[in-house]
Order: sequence, then structure tokens, then C-alpha cells
Amino acid sequence: MDLLHNMRAFVCVAETGSFTAAAQRMDLTTAYVSRTVAKLEAHLRTRLLHRTTRRIALTEAGQRYLLRCQQILGYIEEAEAEAGDAHARPHGKVKVHAMTGIGQHYLIRAISQYCEIYPEVTFDLTLANRITDILDEGYDISVVIAQELPDSGFVSKRIGKTYSVLCASPDYVARHGMPKKLGELTEHRCLRLVNSVMSLDKWLFDGPDGQEMVGINHTHFQVNTADAMTEAVRAGMGIGALPVYSAVQGLKDGSLVRVLPDYSLFHLNVYALYPSRQYLDAKIRTWVEFLRDCVPGMLEEHERMMLEHRTRVPA
Repeated sequence: MDLLHNMRAFVCVAETGSFTAAAQRMDLTTAYVSRTVAKLEAHLRTRLLHRTTRRIALTEAGQRYLLRCQQILGYIEEAEAEAGDAHARPHGKVKVHAMTGIGQHYLIRAISQYCEIYPEVTFDLTLANRITDILDEGYDISVVIAQELPDSGFVSKRIGKTYSVLCASPDYVARHGMPKKLGELTEHRCLRLVNSVMSLDKWLFDGPDGQEMVGINHTHFQVNTADAMTEAVRAGMGIGALPVYSAVQGLKDGSLVRVLPDYSLFHLNVYALYPSRQYLDAKIRTWVEFLRDCVPGMLEEHERMMLEHRTRVPA
């Protein structure tokens, strides 16, 4: 059995939605394409397609197998092009997942710059605060923040690091005072940012004396995105731990002030994840390389701003 030929037939049927259309595309008979897919199902001992007199549909196993086949056939096409000494110019769609804050504050700007260089590449960007299964959900690349990554079998590239700082509004500080020591936080309204990388009730700080843990007890508000937390802090609801990319504009325009500026917390790495390093599609390869060159500079720019605002705290 020619497994690759059968994979191509299955992919063609799945993409066109019918055996007849697939046969026309492949210049074969409908009966031959139907037998080819049946042989593949027999080889796998798994049904890939639901068949009725009017339509066909992928089974759950068929959906997963389709993604693998498309990836494998893409690798083969890339390998054949490279073996023939052909230069594959990046083109086509890149489907990207990113955690919300990183996506909004860094990736959209990076995508804009990348598309100036490679105008034949388009992007489908999904923002969600979780680590996704790239293959199951059909993404080409995922950009996430985490202390460490679980062993997933995917290729990971560390493209930078980020952290959070404590902020409050000038109005809150005027009404409630500015804490001078970490222990004084227990006397203030501390707002909780709740997501997969933040702790609910304990904040671990990095400061002049190393790491120190503070329990957060008095809170009347929690939310699951950094930009929403920024708005709550700006509105004077309390003191919040904001990622630098969410805090920097408020610190710059004076709607936020840093609290305990000698301390930072939630130090996290920024990773790019993708399925394989072998025979990588040109658009994926160049996008990963661009991220590794572009994002660290954006992170460093915000780091410089944080250092500038360490001294701009009201008494």
C-alpha cells in the first residue's frame, strides 16, 4: 500500500468535501478514490469519515488524523523543495495563539512589522490565557508566558522574560497612603489577577533582600486579564500587581504610580512553541526568527521605562 498516496487522497476528500470533487482534483475515478480511503481506514483500523448518500463528515479520529497528514505532507513538500535547491518564499496563512497580554502589547506590533517584510503572509491570531495543544487546535505557533513549560514534545524557544510591578492610582495613594514596607500591604486593598500563572492569595516578591512572600488577605475584587486589572487600579479600587506591559502607559501618563518600587514579582519567561524544527515551513521559520529578534527589544524598552519610574513615586 502506498501510504503517502492514500494520505493525499484522504486529505483531498476532507478538503473538498466529496469523493467526486477529490477525484476530479486528483484526475482519478471516484471509485478509485473511495477504495483508496477505505484501504487507509483498514490499515489504521479506524473510521476516518462518516458517509451518507448526501454528504461526508470527518470523525473525531479523522479530524486529528487530517491535521497530522497535512503536517506530514507539508514537510514532504518542503523537503522536496529544499532537495531541489528551491528557495521557498514565505507565503500563506500563519495561525497563531498567544496569551492575551503578550498578544495585545507585543505580537500585534510584531506582526505588523513582519508583514512589511513578507507581505504574502497573513495571520490568524487567537488570544487566550492558557497553554494550548497546538496540534489538536490547529495552530502553527503559540506564544505563552510561564515559569517553566511542561514536557509537550513541541519545540520551544525562549524569546524573552517579563515580570509584574505593584501599582496604585494617585487618588488611592492620597486617600489611603503609600505602603513603605511589604508587611504594610496587609493593611491595604490588594486586587487579585487570576489566571494560569498568577497566585490567588500569595505574592512572591524579588527585592533587595532576595525573595519574600506576602499573604494577600483583604480584597474585594479579582479579574482574569491584566488590562482589566489595570483599569481597576486606575479607578482607585486598590493596589494591583500589573505586568510591565500593562502598567507602562499608566506610569507614563501619570494615571498610575509604582508601589514599593524596589520590588517586583511574577517573573516569567516568554516562549514560542511550534510542532517541529525539521523541514519547517518558510513562513513559520521566518516568523520564529523574527520573534526572537523583535520581542526582546520591546521587552527591554519596557524594562527601561520601569527603571525610570522607580523614582517617580509620591511621598
